[in-house]
Amino acid sequence: MKKKKPKALKVSKKQRKPNYNFNSYKENKDIKIEIEKRYNILTFLIVLALLILVTSLFLIQVVGKEKYSKKLENLTKTVIYGETAPRGRIYDRNGKLIVDNIPSKVIYYKKPSGITTEEEIKTAYKLANMINLEIKLNDYDFKNFWIKNHPKEANKKITDEEWQKLDERKLTSDEIYNLKIERVTEEELAIYNELDKKAAYIYTLMNTGYSYDEKTIKNENVTDEEYALVSENLSELKGINTKLDWERTYPYGNVFKSILGNVSSSKSGIPAELKDEYLKKGYSLDDRVGTSNLEYMYEDILKGKKNKYQVMNDGSYKLLEEGKRGNDIVLTIDIELQKALEEILTEEVINAKKEANTEYYNGSFVVVTNPKTGEILAMAGKQLKQNDDGSYSTIDFTAGITQSTAVMGSVVKGASHIVGYNTGALKIGEVRYDNCVKIAATPEKCSWKYLGRLNDITALAQSSNTYQYYTAIKVGKGNYKYNKPLVIDKEAFNIYRNTFAQFGLGVKTGIDLPNETTGLKGTNTTSGLLLDFSIGQYDNYTPIQLSQYISTIANNGTRMRPYLYKGLYNDKTTYDQNKKELNKVDTEAKYIDRVKEGFEAVTSYGLGVGYIDKTYKPAGKTGTSQSFVDTNKDGKIDTETISTTFVAYAPYDNPEVTFTVVSPNISVPNGRSNHQSAINKRLTNRVSKKYFEIYP
Repeated sequence: MKKKKPKALKVSKKQRKPNYNFNSYKENKDIKIEIEKRYNILTFLIVLALLILVTSLFLIQVVGKEKYSKKLENLTKTVIYGETAPRGRIYDRNGKLIVDNIPSKVIYYKKPSGITTEEEIKTAYKLANMINLEIKLNDYDFKNFWIKNHPKEANKKITDEEWQKLDERKLTSDEIYNLKIERVTEEELAIYNELDKKAAYIYTLMNTGYSYDEKTIKNENVTDEEYALVSENLSELKGINTKLDWERTYPYGNVFKSILGNVSSSKSGIPAELKDEYLKKGYSLDDRVGTSNLEYMYEDILKGKKNKYQVMNDGSYKLLEEGKRGNDIVLTIDIELQKALEEILTEEVINAKKEANTEYYNGSFVVVTNPKTGEILAMAGKQLKQNDDGSYSTIDFTAGITQSTAVMGSVVKGASHIVGYNTGALKIGEVRYDNCVKIAATPEKCSWKYLGRLNDITALAQSSNTYQYYTAIKVGKGNYKYNKPLVIDKEAFNIYRNTFAQFGLGVKTGIDLPNETTGLKGTNTTSGLLLDFSIGQYDNYTPIQLSQYISTIANNGTRMRPYLYKGLYNDKTTYDQNKKELNKVDTEAKYIDRVKEGFEAVTSYGLGVGYIDKTYKPAGKTGTSQSFVDTNKDGKIDTETISTTFVAYAPYDNPEVTFTVVSPNISVPNGRSNHQSAINKRLTNRVSKKYFEIYP
């Protein structure tokens, strides 16, 4: 049976007509235009980018070729620096040379690339035959040298079990090596003679520090013969070389040397304690630097500039920048006055020790300054040293001027007067009787003797204690009655200390030396201690603070910073660049004038007569205080002593110089005698006479 064909789908004429939509056509056309527009923009951007790239390449490769070639060279070249250049010289205020450089011969080692231990040992033996050297070989380094010479025998000193532990990381290589060191015997070391030991020491020096450093083998007392012999045989001494270095020299010997400071050697480089500080400034570990006092404080000025080299491809060196010596500087010190001061101080300290009741006396300090500028003209401290034969000599202790403290005594009464004037507790010309003060449950407080009727001038001239006690009681708003309790306002301690600080007492003076101390401040505020404070028997001060105090009085209440660096030697326009006014004492001029009148009275008819010749028109103040020492070195003070001080300036009508003398523990209380102040009188008399000989 045939299948029927499906019927054809009938479509009307209307349905056969195409369906054209005008809006759709228009949208398609707009899309096409937008695509073409974006394509054109993209094409433009690509062309612009290519144009910029081509232009940049042209500017870099053609126009800037030389510029960028130099940049590339700088980025890829190896730059090294030569040895530390000589430092600047140091002169005194009158242009006299006090620190210079002298050339010194150096034999050194710089490890070559690829050198073996065996080659280093051979070099050490060859050099040992050419130079004399003090052998400073410790036990570890000696055994290390044996191990380097006998590696197989040294390995046999380690057991199989220990080698196994090394493989298992239960022992480190360093621990294995230390075991080898421990097991080297005296018999094994006994095979070495003096030449071997010298070679061992040289080998140790060759391998101390960083491998890339220059290792100094010998830089002291290198003879011309040694220097020439080594220089002639450098081809046989792998890594060894010679050079001319420099050393500091002191035309005036040890005069002021401790304050001038030290410079590290080419062998030691930067000390460990200063490493971080100097490395931050761009120094190398082997650089020679100032390590103390003025050499340290003015390192940036005194240091030289090293030669700068480029290492070329063939191994040669090209000088890029020539080094130069550091800047020369001038100090405020008069080296002739300084020399005389140290000689006088040494003599008088030794002579004082020969007097009675001086078993705890150990030395004195002297400072000479210009009060108008703060310049230190001379300063020295000497401590006693007992020799084997029982005699005494001295050692330098000038650092104690800024770091050692003492109870200064009555010299501070000028500042105490200012406290009284400022607070209204003391009137100009006020008369008081020198009666002892007695507070309940405490001993009487008196002057050194009964002084009778006094005013503010004669109280300074005769150094009355009770005159100051009555001022302190008023400052503390106390109501004093004999042998009754005394209550004071504790704020009085701050009033005194704030005024004293304006004179430089109890605060840093600003001197250009490191490690200045501020003194010792008492913490107890018992009423009687305020009275002690007013006569300089409580807080402790340094000699430089005392010097600033008398300079401030001499300078009419203007406190100047004490300083030692005056300026660059070759540029006088920079002189006195450290001259600096710190403050003016907060008081009226008439009060400073009154204190100065009292200080003039001290040296005219008071306790300071004879300290300085009256022809120099001096003014000043004496001081005596109770102090204490630790006699059995257990950290506790146990013995009372007497300390003496003296401060002065001259001429009193136009001060140009101040003198400060401090002699701690000069005597003991039961040995009170004229010699307590005699050393200060002799010192001031002789030093002032020398000053006015130099500056008439």
